[in-house]
Amino acid sequence: MWSFNWFSNGWHEDKVFNDAIEALRISYKKMNPFCVPFATTNMGSAMLAMDLGWMGPNYSISTACATSNFCILNAANHIISGEADMMLCGGSDAAIIPIGLGGFVACRALSQRNNDPTKASRPWDINRDGFVMGEGAGVLLLEELEHAKRRGATIYAEFLGGSFNSDAYHLTEPHPDGVGAIHCIEKALAQSGVAREDVNYINAHASSTAVGDIKEFQALLHCFGKNPELRVNSTKSMIGHLLGAAGAVEAVAAIQAIRTGWVHPNINLENPDEGVDANVLVGPKKERLNVKAALSNSFGFGGHNSSIIFVPYK
Repeated sequence: MWSFNWFSNGWHEDKVFNDAIEALRISYKKMNPFCVPFATTNMGSAMLAMDLGWMGPNYSISTACATSNFCILNAANHIISGEADMMLCGGSDAAIIPIGLGGFVACRALSQRNNDPTKASRPWDINRDGFVMGEGAGVLLLEELEHAKRRGATIYAEFLGGSFNSDAYHLTEPHPDGVGAIHCIEKALAQSGVAREDVNYINAHASSTAVGDIKEFQALLHCFGKNPELRVNSTKSMIGHLLGAAGAVEAVAAIQAIRTGWVHPNINLENPDEGVDANVLVGPKKERLNVKAALSNSFGFGGHNSSIIFVPYK
């Protein structure tokens, strides 16, 4: 059984609502008759299933910027339960339009470094002042191992598991003690069977916000201590924050690190915040690393936390 579990609504939903608002200014008769179907979050995966004829589990998830990781974990669970042999999972988002941009401006989440945009996204740097919106998509094909072997599939990495939970604290702020993130990471380690000392690469959520970057790093220190072999980076330093698609794209970055033996740089990290251990942060250039186990974090508004773990396939 081939199935979908794919969040893919960012562009559809925002554009449709913008178009609908403009149409209403003229007349309701000018509204697109597909306004409502295109605005529902399930339509991306539904349209793909119709195109490919895949009839298994098919739905979308919306947990803000943690969405893609939630999709990956749920897709894996469908395979583990025997409901599917293969699952497409991931996310896409394209929210740089007036309603999306305006909302983040209003809540003061974005960097104001407009005069030097290439330097604006700077996770863990003392001069960070908010995130930079990005757009894009990432999709993974998860497959039951024996099924993949039988069809001669190229296996890029092995997904061992992960975890998701809730802070139950605030709409936009992380828990001040980081307990949600800590419990999520520890549960991911337990569920995957990976020893914490074997994790030597972390693709962090770090989005370049004053509070979020530090709270996540404190959670990492709590879970992994000061491991001299650990390397930590943030894909968002180079491509900005892809919101609902961030987790999937960063999962791809983690898998590529496993495949190639290279971890990408943290650009714009010129003066590390005193709240982080600069020794474990990847520098301004890519680094060689034999990845034993890779952890990727994604956290979202509403207190949604997620951590997933990949290892080399042997």
